Amino acid sequence: MGYSGRYHAASLAAVFLALAIGILIGVGLGHNVLSGAQRDLEKSLKSDLANTRDRNQALQGDLNQAREFGDQVYPGLVGNILGGKRIAVIALGGLPDDIKGDIEAVVGGNSPTAARLAEVAVVREPPDMHALAADAKGTPWARVAHDPEALTSLARRFGRALLVGGPTLARYRDTMLSGISGRPGRISGVILVRDRPTDLGPHASQAADGVEDGILAGLQHSASVPVVGVERSDTDPSSIGFYGAAGLRATVDSIDLVSGRIALAYALDGADGNYGIKSTADRLLPALGQPAPNSR
Repeated sequence: MGYSGRYHAASLAAVFLALAIGILIGVGLGHNVLSGAQRDLEKSLKSDLANTRDRNQALQGDLNQAREFGDQVYPGLVGNILGGKRIAVIALGGLPDDIKGDIEAVVGGNSPTAARLAEVAVVREPPDMHALAADAKGTPWARVAHDPEALTSLARRFGRALLVGGPTLARYRDTMLSGISGRPGRISGVILVRDRPTDLGPHASQAADGVEDGILAGLQHSASVPVVGVERSDTDPSSIGFYGAAGLRATVDSIDLVSGRIALAYALDGADGNYGIKSTADRLLPALGQPAPNSR
C-alpha cells in the first residue's frame, strides 16, 4: 500500500472515530436533555393537578353553600302555598323513583307547601289492546283495537275519570293503568310525568300516541285544574316539547333542583309558563310572592 493508500485509510479511520465519538456524546447529551424535559413536564403536570384540585374544592364549597341556601329559603318561598289542595300525579309509561322523590318534596306529606298528594296513577304504555277491546265490549269504544280514534276517545274519557272518578275509571283501571294509589275527586292540580319505553315498535308506538293524546285531553278538560308537565334537569330526551305541543300551560324542566321545585309549587297554584334551566324554558322562576293570575 502506497502513501496515498495509507493516508486514505487513516482518513477513513479518523472519520469513523469522529462519528463514534459524536454518537456517544450525542447519546449522553440526548439522555440528559430528555431527562430534564421529563422532569420539567412532570413538575408542570403536578402543579396543574394541584391547582385543579384546589379549584374543584372551592367550587364544591360554593355548591354546598348554594344547596344549603336553597334548602333554607325553600320553606319560606313555598310555605302553605298549596294548603289543602289535592294534587294528582299522572305518569305516562312509568314513574322513576328519583322523580317520585322530587315530586314528594313538593307535594308529599312533609312538604312545606301543605299540599295533599291525593292520587298517583301510572298509565300503561303500550296499552293492552285486546284487553281494552274486551272491557269495551258493548260500548261506543268496542272497536278500540282497530280504530285509533276510538282509542283516543276512550283515553280522553279515562283521563277525565282520573280526576273525578266514576264508572269509567272502575271499568278500565286494570287495563289502562299499571298502578294506582290514592283516589280521585276534588283534584286541584295535576303533575304530569312522561317516561315512555324506548323499545316500542311502530304499532305499539301508535297505540301509545293515541293513549297519550286522549289522556292529556281528558286531564285538561277543566281549565280550572292546572296540569304541569315536569322532568329532571338530567332527563334525556326531554319531554318539554311534547308537553308544549299537547297544550300544557306550565312546564318545569328541573324539579330535582330547588328552583324547579319552587316553580312547580307556583305552577300548581296557577302560574303559567315554561320554567327551568334548559333552552326550552322561558325563565327560571315565576314571579314570587305574588298570587298567580289563575290562582283560586
